[in-house]
Amino acid sequence: MTQPEQVVEPTGTGDEQQGRPGRKRDHSRDPEILEAALDILAECGYDGMTVDMVAARAKAGKATLYRRWPSKAHLVIDAVACMKRAQHQAPPPDTGTLRGDLVAMIRPPGIADGQRKMQVMGGLVSLLAREPELVEAVDEAITEPRVRQNRIVLERARDRGEIRADADLELVAHIGPAMASYRTLVQRRQVDREFLVRIIDEVVLPALGVPPGDPTG
Repeated sequence: MTQPEQVVEPTGTGDEQQGRPGRKRDHSRDPEILEAALDILAECGYDGMTVDMVAARAKAGKATLYRRWPSKAHLVIDAVACMKRAQHQAPPPDTGTLRGDLVAMIRPPGIADGQRKMQVMGGLVSLLAREPELVEAVDEAITEPRVRQNRIVLERARDRGEIRADADLELVAHIGPAMASYRTLVQRRQVDREFLVRIIDEVVLPALGVPPGDPTG
């Protein structure tokens, strides 16, 4: 297996080496660096990407990246996680019905953004093929944010009596993200609104015994 691209930590000051507090790290440039990482990942793929390329694109010193991320793999995971958090940082909507909540959560990207996202996620697959030990970190950072929102709306629906009390909410919470990932990474097709509404009406709601309602909503 190809080893992750390692970066050497600078030796730092004597105080840092002896465990005493050193200068506080400045994270103000992290968003620019992570955005540059996504751009390079989309353009070059995981194999073609290097930490030095990201530093050059972000106009940041290499030591800045080396102190912040121990390897290219960790930089990529953090960058994709930030992209996902931007999509799911708002609390899930509460419309009063499960279908209403699920439909209101749909925010498919535009065509250009969707193409970039497919390229980024393709790079993530390459990362996991080479660093399978990082699969749990990827799941927690990238998959879990959307699943967590799904759990919230499913639990609300159960508390309202809209779905049965013994429904497997954990399984259902993963259906949408899993099907969207398959469409993006395997079929190489856009995840658009029509596709996501079909998942809700033809898979998620039937699995919970909920009538689909208006399919045009």
